[in-house]
Amino acid sequence: MPDDTHIEIDQDVCIGAGQCALTAPGVFTQDDDGFSTLLPGREDGGGDPLVREAARACPVAAITVSETVG
Repeated sequence: MPDDTHIEIDQDVCIGAGQCALTAPGVFTQDDDGFSTLLPGREDGGGDPLVREAARACPVAAITVSETVG
């Protein structure tokens, strides 16, 4: 189990497909322009098991999930 999870969304790459928000709505949302963003306080994924799946679902690989263990 990771000690620390960090999620980054490359706003220069995001096309606003919304797949992340559909896959993990407890972590991702879309801003007024339709681009993906993290919900406040969910920068670490909040333990949502769908975070990695949301990153995989992104058609342009704009989401990076990194984990630090021990």
